[in-house]
Amino acid sequence: MRTLTCSKLSLLLITVSLFFITNLSYSQFNSNSSSKENFTVENYYKVKWGYAEEFIALWKKNHYPLLKKAQEKGDIISVAAEKPRLHSGEDTRWDFKVTITFKNSVLAFDENLTTPYKAELYPDSDKLIKDEQHRFELLLSHWDVMPESIPLDK
Repeated sequence: MRTLTCSKLSLLLITVSLFFITNLSYSQFNSNSSSKENFTVENYYKVKWGYAEEFIALWKKNHYPLLKKAQEKGDIISVAAEKPRLHSGEDTRWDFKVTITFKNSVLAFDENLTTPYKAELYPDSDKLIKDEQHRFELLLSHWDVMPESIPLDK
């Protein structure tokens, strides 16, 4: 029988602890955000200067149709896109914002939500991969915000 050294045992305990903490946090998040409630995520994109229109065109061509398919299925309630009317400072600049309201929080975090539609919509998967790679080459940063409503009358 193999024995664990003190450092290996410590590493094992830390790994197991992190696993339980991560799963507990995720389950608490899901229990607090009822899977029956709509769940909204705002996606912000900051693109290389001068390439915002190209980025938006690629997003509309390659990603939006996938979201529309998920919306037709009922997994997504709505998709809205915005761009700023005026510019801001470079440190606070964003070029494109997409607000997606999912049927529930579980669907919002499903990494494979749109995967089933890719082959149907994009038979030339190599071209899709190349186009998406280019879209991400234009990207400087991306962040997601999960807004929470604040009741103002209470």
